[in-house]
Amino acid sequence: LLVPVLIITGLILPANFSSAALIFTTCLVIMFIGRVKVKFLILFTLSGVVGVVLFILVAGNTPGISGRFGTWQNRIENFNSGDSESNYQVQQAKIAIATGGIAGKMPGNSTQKNFLPHPYSDFIFAIIIEEYGLIGGTTLVLLYLILLFRAVKIVIKSQRNFAAFLTFGVAFSLVFQAMVNMMVAVNLLPVTGQTLPLVSMGGTSIWFTSIGIGIILSVSCEVELAESAEAEKKNNKQEPEKTVENVIV
Repeated sequence: LLVPVLIITGLILPANFSSAALIFTTCLVIMFIGRVKVKFLILFTLSGVVGVVLFILVAGNTPGISGRFGTWQNRIENFNSGDSESNYQVQQAKIAIATGGIAGKMPGNSTQKNFLPHPYSDFIFAIIIEEYGLIGGTTLVLLYLILLFRAVKIVIKSQRNFAAFLTFGVAFSLVFQAMVNMMVAVNLLPVTGQTLPLVSMGGTSIWFTSIGIGIILSVSCEVELAESAEAEKKNNKQEPEKTVENVIV
């Protein structure tokens, strides 16, 4: 199980570091919940760290990969430096959040969407706060947490391990991706390029998000059918058996 995850994340790493880190973290959490031994989890984490370090060393000396590696390096350096000129996106996002206030400017009245690059994808959370205020931003966070909570309830009720782990993995990856996008918008993380599930504009993103939601609903339907069948069995057992005397009476 560990080797395929490392291979897949290693293949994704050169093109998209944030997606590779998202998949790696999701698999790590699922294995922890699946009661994989801690020593294997530590080995798994160390293998991932060593792989990233080796990739950085190779990417720095390889012309074909150095361009993408330079982009990551610039994002991290700009995030750590706090230079307003280098962090133009972050500064515009801060302005959008600061001007949103408690109730916001109301839908469609955002001004920072004209200055903020990618206001419909990477930094859409900042625009949501500007238009809907702290109330709208908090509501959106709560909706994602409710999604995770409902998924956990499905996991607890599920009678099949595969369905339970699949449901939790899909829900956790969606919510974790949403939290990463929000933390980027409020300058808690460097720019990653991760979209906000079910909110950001996108073709491939909305397709895979919809498939993930469909998987969760499918497992939920299976759980409900199993509960209904079990309840029907209990009711049948509790009904008094019809004897000849009961029929005559």
